[in-house]
Amino acid sequence: MTNTAPNLLVSFRQADESDLPELVRLRDAAAQWQIEHGIDQWKPGELGPSHFRARLHGGEVWIATLGPEGPTVGAWELWWDDPAAWGQQPPIAGYVHRLMTDRETAPPGAGRIMLSEAERRISDSGRAMCRLDCLADNTRLRRYYEDAGYTVVGEQPSKSGDGGKTYGVTLLEKQFCAE
Repeated sequence: MTNTAPNLLVSFRQADESDLPELVRLRDAAAQWQIEHGIDQWKPGELGPSHFRARLHGGEVWIATLGPEGPTVGAWELWWDDPAAWGQQPPIAGYVHRLMTDRETAPPGAGRIMLSEAERRISDSGRAMCRLDCLADNTRLRRYYEDAGYTVVGEQPSKSGDGGKTYGVTLLEKQFCAE
């Protein structure tokens, strides 16, 4: 599937086992960029191949490239439930996690293009909304999602995350159609 913006062709494909090193590289590079910009969210080395392997088998992981054969510009995880942040929910939403861009190759707007593709996949599945979360104190990321049309719908003060750590998150969602 491709999505076109002015002078920008981004292709999408579902990740497989051969992409594990690239997914870890993207995650670690994004974590390092966050640290360098005073954002306390991800840490390099937190998620390795076993995390992404589990997501390949328990959900969907997507890779975005410049054109069908070009360099990687980013990736994201698409989950069909997220009880750690949202509790038990009816199957009305898809959940985007780990939206990450490659700061070396991603053109401006690539993050929004990937987010739009995730939203399209969720909508095409018949679900009415996209949900995501970010650390409660990450105002920059919260503003990014709000600017993309997401609405804050709550806080989860004690989400259990990878590695057993607990932290507070802001819950955001974007409706596609009336329920």
